[in-house]
Amino acid sequence: MADVPTITLNDGNTIPQLGFGVWQVPNDEVTEPVVTAIKTGYRSIDTAQGYDNEEGVGKAIREAGVPREQLFITSKLRTKDQGYDNALRSLDGTLQRLGLDYLDMFLIHWPVPEHDRYSDTWRAFIQAQKDGKIRSIGVSNFLPEYLDRIINDHGVKPAVNQIELHPYYQQRDVRDVHDRLGIRIESYSPLGSGAVLKDETIGEIAEKHGKEPAQIMIRWHLQQGFIVIPKSTHAERIRSNFDVFGFELDQDDMDKIAKLDRPDGKEGSDPATNNTLF
Repeated sequence: MADVPTITLNDGNTIPQLGFGVWQVPNDEVTEPVVTAIKTGYRSIDTAQGYDNEEGVGKAIREAGVPREQLFITSKLRTKDQGYDNALRSLDGTLQRLGLDYLDMFLIHWPVPEHDRYSDTWRAFIQAQKDGKIRSIGVSNFLPEYLDRIINDHGVKPAVNQIELHPYYQQRDVRDVHDRLGIRIESYSPLGSGAVLKDETIGEIAEKHGKEPAQIMIRWHLQQGFIVIPKSTHAERIRSNFDVFGFELDQDDMDKIAKLDRPDGKEGSDPATNNTLF
């Protein structure tokens, strides 16, 4: 079993650089793939209240047979539960559904700026961290102006910003901001929700290394220092996505992938305009 590199966060905690995501996996189907992932060697599991599968993830944690202290469990706050008191109550619900005493990381899932509660929510996260219910606190889908707002309001930087990032949407314009602030980028939809898997350039690089296209893209994330959380429900793919530590992309590979960035490469919602409460 490969040793997954760890990333040290700005709060001193460490997170495995490669994790396992469970977006769009129903609660009654999520336990088996998470158990498979943990037995494969994944130690970081990423879920969310909005995925409605925290109970199934919690069951997998108990069934996998790995000590709790060896796992890094992340969840995210529903947008409708933003606000100081709401967020604290909602966190307790997540801990109950997962069957845990604490989370390794909790994220504000979306800023929903129209509702203007993300700063007050961040204050609740800071308190919950002080109370020992969360080890690391972070955000997801936050634009630079939202990061600046919560840091200026409360003086505490997120450990992580989880954002859509893949070869077709490389987010170069915000990487320097995160480096300057000391906030680590965690890539979701790291394979472009599958869209990039059929890319000819990715296919050529995969053939060159004797690897699968998904393995090439995961390796691309790792070599740039991103935290990456691919998702699959298929046991063979779960194991394949973990087998990314025995090779390296060379500079020519990295240069070719850099050219795949597209102005229209984003697949998910725009954080500035997504104000849906869920």
